[in-house]
Amino acid sequence: MAGGVVHFEIPADDEDRAREFYSSVFGWGFQVMPEMEYSLAMTTPMDEHGRPAVTGSINGGLFRRGELTAPVVTIDVDDIDAALEQIAAGGGSVVRAKMEVPGMGWNAYFKDSEGNVVGLWQNAVPEGGAAAANPGNDIGA
Repeated sequence: MAGGVVHFEIPADDEDRAREFYSSVFGWGFQVMPEMEYSLAMTTPMDEHGRPAVTGSINGGLFRRGELTAPVVTIDVDDIDAALEQIAAGGGSVVRAKMEVPGMGWNAYFKDSEGNVVGLWQNAVPEGGAAAANPGNDIGA
């Protein structure tokens, strides 16, 4: 759903400590992706299509605190390039340009008019074209 919040990210100084915290306090599971220095946070069960099984819930991620120092929400868009143009025209700015997440889609970060960093997500069109897409997938949104 374009315009919906589909993912969140939490920065951590110590990813092992953060994973242990969220796992023990909230029961989250994690899929560590060392090649990306990132951990997918599984906050809710997934259905057979890879979408959150609980309506209204989303999954997220943990990453090493660096340039980004505060949690980030990610908004689904149909076209990241067009969204970044609209953001710039509306008084925002690009923090990190469009980056491919192989096999899944693209993401980017921007600053809004108030200086908040927000993420963007665009799904890759699956083989078979747009009709084969699984909308509502986290992350592919």
